Amino acid sequence: MLTLIHNHPLIIAVALLLADLAAWRLLPAQAKALRVALRLGFFLAYSLVIIEAGMSPLQPPPWSDAALNMMGSVLGIAWWLLCARTLTVVLGVLLMPRSGHTGRLLQDVLGAVIFLVAVVAAAAYVMQLPVKGLLATSGVVAIVVGLALQSTLGDVFSGIVLNTTKPYRLDDWISIDGTEGKVIEIDWRATHLQTSQGGTVVIPNSVAAKAKVLNLNRAADVHSISITLSVPAQVRPRLVLDALNKTLQGVSALLPTPKPKVTIKSSDLTAVEYEASGFVTPGTSKDEVRNLLFDLAHRHLEAAGILRGADVSDVPKSRPRSLLDDVKIFRSLDAEEKDRLSQQMVAQTFSAGQVVLEQGETTDYLLVIGTGVVSAAVPDGDSFIEAGRMGPGEIMGEEGVTLGAASQARFTALTSSVIYRIDKAMIEDCLQQREEVASALSKLQTFRQEASSSLLVHKPAAIKKGGFLSWLQRS
Repeated sequence: MLTLIHNHPLIIAVALLLADLAAWRLLPAQAKALRVALRLGFFLAYSLVIIEAGMSPLQPPPWSDAALNMMGSVLGIAWWLLCARTLTVVLGVLLMPRSGHTGRLLQDVLGAVIFLVAVVAAAAYVMQLPVKGLLATSGVVAIVVGLALQSTLGDVFSGIVLNTTKPYRLDDWISIDGTEGKVIEIDWRATHLQTSQGGTVVIPNSVAAKAKVLNLNRAADVHSISITLSVPAQVRPRLVLDALNKTLQGVSALLPTPKPKVTIKSSDLTAVEYEASGFVTPGTSKDEVRNLLFDLAHRHLEAAGILRGADVSDVPKSRPRSLLDDVKIFRSLDAEEKDRLSQQMVAQTFSAGQVVLEQGETTDYLLVIGTGVVSAAVPDGDSFIEAGRMGPGEIMGEEGVTLGAASQARFTALTSSVIYRIDKAMIEDCLQQREEVASALSKLQTFRQEASSSLLVHKPAAIKKGGFLSWLQRS
């Protein structure tokens, strides 16, 4: 082997270069350790071959023949470039486990510096060029290029700062000056965010380095969510604040800590803008919770005497009558039937923490929530598991009215509530006259039974948050 190298060193050197290039291209990217090991092995073998041939990377080729001298110069320059490439690959292996994917930018910058040093060294040692003049000329060129690419260089160095200080990493949910999204890439020039709508926002690193960055994945593992509503200024703010606080309490997907809150954002002579906000876990669908918040806000505002921003005096219908329009099982009734039914509805007031309907209790009346928030919990041994929360327009006690069966859940008022009672006789008349009502109640009972069983089998979260709202949506 040594004889072959001694007799044909230049041919062996070229073969090693080609073998290194082929191995790097053909091996899969997943085989990182093998790729690095082969590159390091080829570099050491290449260094041994050219030294055996009488060459030194620190000196020009020793041959006087023009062809050999040129080939030796090429192989000497190739040694410096291969050395730079091997060094960058090894640095990459050392840097990546510590800094992760975000260290790629730092690795690229170091690689560029290493290659620049290798090119200058090859020019000085192999080609015997005047390096001082070359450095002076390159310095002038660098100044000109730097002025021309000032903005781009600002992004590059800002990217280095961001990767060093790490205010965010890949897969973090962040907000940069109000632009919220998931970090999917950090490159030389910009940070790429994927928004909740599926689009991609590209923010230059220089902007991100100077902007206010809110990392939603740091400290607490929670995500913020909020809705904004505009209400006419003639409506007393206390009514709106109470209704929106009940809205927040009605969504079990919102975390109790940090505590959800309602604030007044702005006000003028015509309207007041309110914001209701809270926090959810990362796996929760923010769009679904936001939609539920808007729906509950509408119902609680309507229950408080505010309908589409109007004062209660502008609404011609009584509260029981307007409430029946929101109860899905009664939507097949005509206006006259709803008027007659609303006149028989009896209001009952419950304070926070009071049990509205106990589990196992059989009722001869139907309960319709007029105002407030009610929690429904199903038994699990000696304890209860909350299955969902209910708001205005939702019903309880349908098992006792239609089947004479006991309630499967315990219903407890979370806030002060007004609940209307409809006697069994009135419900039986509706069932006889309207098959749609009977069908809706049957579907509702079936779904609640399946949901309760599923919750106990797959506790603690087999039912979607706000599942009791979906009882009515499926009926």
